[in-house]
Amino acid sequence: MVETGRGSLPFALVHGEPLVAAAAWALGEAGVTLVDLGTPWAALADADEPLVLHDALCPLTPPAFLAACVEHAAEHEAVTVGVRPVTDTVKELRDGRLGATVDRTTLLQVVSPVVLPPAVVAALDGPPSLDFAELVAALAERFPVRTLEAPAEARRVHDQDDLRVLEALTAPTQSWPVSDG
Repeated sequence: MVETGRGSLPFALVHGEPLVAAAAWALGEAGVTLVDLGTPWAALADADEPLVLHDALCPLTPPAFLAACVEHAAEHEAVTVGVRPVTDTVKELRDGRLGATVDRTTLLQVVSPVVLPPAVVAALDGPPSLDFAELVAALAERFPVRTLEAPAEARRVHDQDDLRVLEALTAPTQSWPVSDG
């Protein structure tokens, strides 16, 4: 679980639970063994198992999606990354001026998880970055990377406003009583 460098937001509450607790629960439900932050990288490499990096800022990533990413990484022997489509308008910036609109169908937002197959873990001395977008870019320079589209619940939160949107998106549905007259 990655919560380092993310300020206090991983400890905010989502549906009454800290984001880190929700993310840890999802990993456990997916059958992923949690490792302590202090675990030496050499021990992770010696385990000869995929390493799942799950961002605490994607706390409601469904366990089934996490498990699917682990299976995909093992099957294809490639770094597997959860991504979401970009829905915001993106503009080019040149010399301090807004330019053309970027075709967002060519863009992806890195969410969670990033799954490293055992061979990738063994080839590294540690993660090149804990910023997931930077991490994936660095890994793509050396290893095959595959993406899987994550469900909407896997969205990344950046602040309390994003957290409220995530809670609304994942709130249990209520049935309203129907009046007979």
